[in-house]
Amino acid sequence: MADCRPLCLALLLAAGPAFAQGKLLATGGAWQLEGQAGGGLVPWAVIAGYAEAGEWGGAAGATRVSVDDFDLTVAGATVGVGNRLEFGYVRQSLRVAPLDLSIDQDVLSAKWRFAGDLLYPGLPALSAGVQLKHNRDFTVPEALGAADDTGVDAWVAASRLWLNAVGGRNLFTNITLRASEANQAGLLGFGRRGSGGSDHELLLEASAGLFLDRHWVIGAEYRQKPDKLAAVREDDWGDLFVGWFPGKRVSVVAAWADLGDIAGLPDQRGWYLSLQVSR
Repeated sequence: MADCRPLCLALLLAAGPAFAQGKLLATGGAWQLEGQAGGGLVPWAVIAGYAEAGEWGGAAGATRVSVDDFDLTVAGATVGVGNRLEFGYVRQSLRVAPLDLSIDQDVLSAKWRFAGDLLYPGLPALSAGVQLKHNRDFTVPEALGAADDTGVDAWVAASRLWLNAVGGRNLFTNITLRASEANQAGLLGFGRRGSGGSDHELLLEASAGLFLDRHWVIGAEYRQKPDKLAAVREDDWGDLFVGWFPGKRVSVVAAWADLGDIAGLPDQRGWYLSLQVSR
């Protein structure tokens, strides 16, 4: 039977006056591939949806990534509480064309915005998050040398929207530090290199976006990756994106992505497209 959790959460997000839309357009972020508010590759310090203190909101989304030898589909939903807390779930499905097989992964996530603000003077928005990942198809990761089918990423992020920063246009910046042992974000399992095979590495991620107007943004992302599988090399990820926010209900992000070598297959480059529905 198909997993109904993303659909059920999406229906909840589309109904009822309990949800709010207090924040400015686009300040709830876009749909990140691990199901948290952020860019396509990187989680941000913002909370999904448009709820303010005392309200709740969230988002449901889907992403499709297509590079030379792989296709990744992501679907799920996230709930934001009081512009402080965020809880999410996604199912990721990686299609490996040369082997004619799929690798599925579940990701449960939580985020806490513990200080600061995206817009106002003082500290930027500061958040801490966790992502619990379970790889449902461990045969290929194990063959490549991964130690485990389950792992936890932990991260902290700082986000700021700089008003009238570049030629009168708004500029968004984000820095994320992630502790992870996930091979290809967990799709190739977790850990191995080194004596214990399970040590987390501290990794840098970053995003920047320039708003051309209230509805359109262009930018770039970078995500440093661990390199724990002895059999194959893992490269860092990057993208160039354009985002469209026609209103608070919908956002669309399209990008050109460079994912480097994956599982020994070189130069995995292509596009991704994500759609998010927010409340």
